[in-house]
Amino acid sequence: MTPQARGHLAMLAFSALVAGSFSLGSMIANEIAPAALNAVRFAIAAVVIGVAALATTGLPRAAAQAPWRYLVLGGLFATYFVLMFYGLQTAPPVSAAAVFTLTPVVSALAGWVLLRQITTPRMALALTIGAVGALWVIFRADWQVFRAFEIGRGEVIYFWGCVAHAIYTPMVRKLNRGEPAVVFTFGTLLAGCLLLTVFGWYDLRATDWAALPAIVWIGLLYISFFATAASFVLVQFSSLRLPSAKVMAYTYLVPSWVILWEIALGKAVPTGLILGGVVLTVIALLMLLKEEAPRAVQMSTTAE
Repeated sequence: MTPQARGHLAMLAFSALVAGSFSLGSMIANEIAPAALNAVRFAIAAVVIGVAALATTGLPRAAAQAPWRYLVLGGLFATYFVLMFYGLQTAPPVSAAAVFTLTPVVSALAGWVLLRQITTPRMALALTIGAVGALWVIFRADWQVFRAFEIGRGEVIYFWGCVAHAIYTPMVRKLNRGEPAVVFTFGTLLAGCLLLTVFGWYDLRATDWAALPAIVWIGLLYISFFATAASFVLVQFSSLRLPSAKVMAYTYLVPSWVILWEIALGKAVPTGLILGGVVLTVIALLMLLKEEAPRAVQMSTTAE
């Protein structure tokens, strides 16, 4: 399996894991302060990844060089998660998911600015098809629901979080100095935990942890182990092997995965029309899986 294929496989797993955070996140967003929740999730994830790093590659002293890099990356991802939960306090899940589909386009722009990664016409077409398919799923193939979409305060807050997420992807490649993904992830999580602890210190102290509902702890453990620790490694692994636009294109699969999560949680099965949107997202990903023509690849590699 080529490095690019492994990158695509990692992002497929990423999209499934992140979808779970949407389903569970909407259930706990109003039960605990976002800053407190995310400070704890980063701490748990940092411990998990730190143990994994010690058991595999180790934590070489060279990885501690230029620690500001981890503060930048940790700050970007911490910003995304905090703003996501602030947004979900007021924004309906459908609206938030619609905002999330803007991430690949913003990431493609950030990839060009930071790394001069080129988005070819075929990639742009694939991103467009993927966006249409994702929106089709999000609005459940109902034109009236799409027309009723309104941009509120929660959507605006979450949009800026998505911008931070989009910038994070190319920034991983720009700042990585050869560290293994698990080591680089540990540094990022540790820095993010530090920043969130400072930012959310008041909320951490004010939270009555013993009185939290069981669903909060279930959601916290899930997003700590899977939607944070595992997804961090998967994104960093893929960002070192794929252009930013291709990495973030997998966010288009999230609405389809969310449907499966909702069904697993006892929600209604979607209508057959929605499957059309799922098909479009799969077509978009197949287009992105195909390698570019030699000239385009050469241009992209040079730009990177």
